[in-house]
Amino acid sequence: MSQEDGRRASHILVIEDDPGERHLLLEALDAGSAPKKISVVGDGVAAMAFLRREGEHRGSERPDLIIMPMMMPRGDGRQLIVEIKSDPRLKRIPILVLTSSQSEQDVDRAYESRANCYVVKPVEMDRYFSVVKAIEEFWLGVVTLPPA
Repeated sequence: MSQEDGRRASHILVIEDDPGERHLLLEALDAGSAPKKISVVGDGVAAMAFLRREGEHRGSERPDLIIMPMMMPRGDGRQLIVEIKSDPRLKRIPILVLTSSQSEQDVDRAYESRANCYVVKPVEMDRYFSVVKAIEEFWLGVVTLPPA
């Protein structure tokens, strides 16, 4: 996908089961200015089907970035990160963990699993939007992502 400024739209896969959290994250991402396409799945099983282009996700495009929590139904975040990073076709996709947990153990587990980034969700709405904006600016504006 091309945009008027010549930048290709980045594709973000959001993994989020909670409807309220998903709505808030999508609203914050939509407020950003970087060209992007967003796909959403609700859990780790659906995420792997999407990434492997299986079932209803046949023909889906490979995301440039994955945003996910550590806790989710049908598979925990740590296991999902390990599964993605163990797959030669998927391992270069950056994974950003966006979570409410400030636990040092959770941070350590995420990075031990080879997550690329761990961000704690702010409680205050204004701060949440500014953090998501900073995520977007960094990952879609500063970083050179691996080719799809």
